[in-house]
Amino acid sequence: RWAKLCFEYSPQREPMVVSVVTRERSDDANAFVLTGTDTVWLRIARLGPAYAFHASTDGAHWQFVRHFTLGQTTGGQTTGGHAAGGRIGFMAQSPTGEGCPTWFDQISYRSERLTQLRDGS
Repeated sequence: RWAKLCFEYSPQREPMVVSVVTRERSDDANAFVLTGTDTVWLRIARLGPAYAFHASTDGAHWQFVRHFTLGQTTGGQTTGGHAAGGRIGFMAQSPTGEGCPTWFDQISYRSERLTQLRDGS
């Protein structure tokens, strides 16, 4: 069970924000195409046993990408992938072509909770 939020190129060579959630099978979803920029801010927020993915082209205004859990909830308890046991990491890859320059910066951790899931505030 895993999830990813990423910036990648579509088969049509368009830069876009994409998410994947895998619970036995992967559910791949395209969020939006980036226009006029090759920079994107990505954010993962935890809301109890669930996660929320947001992306931004300016680091200030967030677009909702996805809300999901990795475990199965039964009787108010989450099993098999509870958010408290999750791990987060960073990765860059170029499975085809000659590679790609990648930077991860402005990385931060905040303990405050989102007040609005849809607009990411």
